Amino acid sequence: MKVAIGCSVAFLGMYVAYHMTSDSTKFGGEGAIRYIYFFILITHILLSIIIIPLVLITYVKALAQRFDKHKKIAKITFPFFLFFAVTGVVVYLMISPYYTN
Repeated sequence: MKVAIGCSVAFLGMYVAYHMTSDSTKFGGEGAIRYIYFFILITHILLSIIIIPLVLITYVKALAQRFDKHKKIAKITFPFFLFFAVTGVVVYLMISPYYTN
């Protein structure tokens, strides 16, 4: 789990650095797919705000060997994190055709 947390922190750092130094990519889809894309994107962004404290609390409870509390918060954290991770990939796949070189 320490490696997973480390990889997540590294990914977040690289993601933020990339988006600070690159131009934004506009989604070019039209019609219903545009609304679907923005719904998925907005839920992903909102979950990104919620998931960081949840993961940190879950991680700290495990490090402190408070496994009773860890299990309770992990039952909440895991589905949120799974949805967050999947929507991140979906958003990337939906916008990738619009990246320019």
